[in-house]
Amino acid sequence: MNTQNIIYGAGAVALVSLAFAVIRRRFIYKQPQGTDEMKKLAGLIQDGAMAFLKKEYSWLCVFVTVVALAIAVGLPNGGYKAACFIYGAFSSALAGFIGMRVATRSAVRTTEAAKTSLSKALTVAFSSGAVMGFTVVGLGLLGIVLLTWIMKEQVGLTDWIDPIFGFSFGASSIALFARVGGGIFTKAADVGADLVGKVESNMPEDDPRNPATIADNVGDNVGDVAGMGADLFESYVGAIIASIALGLTTVTDSTNIALYPVVLAAIGIVASMIGTFAVRTNDESKISSALTRGLLVASALFVGGTVVLALLIPDELAAIGATAGNDYGPWGVTGAVWVGLLLGLLIGHITEYYTSEEKKPARQIAEQSETGTATNIIHGLAVGMESCAAPMVLIAFGTLTAHHLAGVYGIAIAAVGMLSTLGISLGVDAYGPVADNAGGLAEMSDCDPEVRQRTDKLDAVGNTTAAIGKGFAIGSAALTALALFVTYQAAVTAASGKTLTIDLLEPKVIAGLFLGGTCAFLFSALTMKAVGRAAQKMITEVRRQLPGILSGENEPDSGTCVAISTQAALKEMILPGVLAVAVPVAVGKFLGPAALGGLLAGALVTGVLFAIFMANSGGAWDNAKKYIESGVHGGKGSPAHKASVVGDTVGDPFKDTSGPSLNILVKLMCIVSLVFVPLFV
Repeated sequence: MNTQNIIYGAGAVALVSLAFAVIRRRFIYKQPQGTDEMKKLAGLIQDGAMAFLKKEYSWLCVFVTVVALAIAVGLPNGGYKAACFIYGAFSSALAGFIGMRVATRSAVRTTEAAKTSLSKALTVAFSSGAVMGFTVVGLGLLGIVLLTWIMKEQVGLTDWIDPIFGFSFGASSIALFARVGGGIFTKAADVGADLVGKVESNMPEDDPRNPATIADNVGDNVGDVAGMGADLFESYVGAIIASIALGLTTVTDSTNIALYPVVLAAIGIVASMIGTFAVRTNDESKISSALTRGLLVASALFVGGTVVLALLIPDELAAIGATAGNDYGPWGVTGAVWVGLLLGLLIGHITEYYTSEEKKPARQIAEQSETGTATNIIHGLAVGMESCAAPMVLIAFGTLTAHHLAGVYGIAIAAVGMLSTLGISLGVDAYGPVADNAGGLAEMSDCDPEVRQRTDKLDAVGNTTAAIGKGFAIGSAALTALALFVTYQAAVTAASGKTLTIDLLEPKVIAGLFLGGTCAFLFSALTMKAVGRAAQKMITEVRRQLPGILSGENEPDSGTCVAISTQAALKEMILPGVLAVAVPVAVGKFLGPAALGGLLAGALVTGVLFAIFMANSGGAWDNAKKYIESGVHGGKGSPAHKASVVGDTVGDPFKDTSGPSLNILVKLMCIVSLVFVPLFV
């Protein structure tokens, strides 16, 4: 493999990915939007989402500027690192912006399509998710190859990968704020809409009389679309950059083979594009199967591509595998890639089992709702805790297998394998909020019951795919953070001239472990309390408005509810974000690199466990509620339903704010430690 050919070829694939996203967007925008009432309601959601994102990004510009100046002034090659940091932040924000803009315009078109057929509605909603997916992978891969070309070929830096870590740092920073801010916004609105509307006033979901309904629909987009897009963008670039770094420092001096993960990413994009054409069905019982079929087609094509690659460059791959002390030839590294891909699919399957309304755990929570809120919450917490076991066992054995096949490089390349088909897997995930909004618009615009039934079928599957997406993000975070952890050790060793040893009997390392474990709990507490405070304001406002609305004296004032969520999200996202950056720097500076290594290890273990627990318990609570709403255990309005709504509101910040933010926290702490190594040694 020739370096320039790799850069140019991968760059071309990245541009094709972006072009594919543009083509999908044009298809969506050509679809009809329905009645004037539908257009009016969709406009309110679009305006609210864009207004929040603009305010959020204006705040983040200040953060990016301050951090970029600190990097430029305080670190070697600071100017290059700062430029890469700004580019990473911009790319992450742009991916979220494009995905959310298209999603808010797709929902009303999905509602209108549902008037015709389920198949057409699925096509529109999934196309919106595909725009998000291929924008993320296109911008991510383009950024990496462009910076590689500039830093290596144009600037001529010897350690050209070092400033590119700034790109990952910028992406991670924006991802954390997008996840936390979007999660606070959406869950404040959701809790207010559910508790006052459903429980206190016996309103149906998405009742247009509920002033929090518009804010709730806005929140689905800023949290689950823009937030998830930024989240997986930083996972994607972080895994690729960590693999390149290990390829340069740990495995081989060959730049060509170090760019192997870039080639894998390009193959994955092409495979994902082809896989999207397999997503189609007109059978409402086979929506999940259609989405799964697309993922499996993409995965099979990717595996085929890795086999061809192994046959084309067997000697280079064999040299990497030899560092692990095995003689598997080119199949050692290739096998590690397959381990990551399989691990992602298995974690997704486990997540589906624990969260789907068709499976036993969610149905047991629904059954427990018959005896009240307490038993619903007790069982939901237990399901979340139980769901941690299988994914962690898989991650543990997957790590061991990847290491056996290709050493530490195998762990990093497994993370790339897991994220290789992100174009379609993120599309499957991001389709869910569009389907949810489509159902809300059908309810608010008083469409025929058949339309809401179709969108509800899409939404029910979307809840599960969203949960799978979160499980996928958490699993990839574990491998990516582990790869970054190894890269951090190598960077400290190179900078200090002596091997960094992280000894569990060393008091400073033990202190770091405890501090790292504490970070996950403190971060979760901050984000949960933020949702609680914002929801309290929302509930008070909805209670104030409802009597006049129900009596016919006043119209719903959705603007005030949107403003409450916006102000709370922007204010409350600051402290958790600062915590993620400040703690690693402080520990590294005052306790040393070994203690910081302990901090990262502690944060990795507790962060991943807590993230799985929160995401899966929240998803199970949500689908238990939807299962009851299908007519079992008394159906809508029954005591069991009201208990499940309360359980769902407890799970809302679990699954959409704190849980998915934790995997970003773990990776951000690793990348901050890596970027600021010169300050610690």
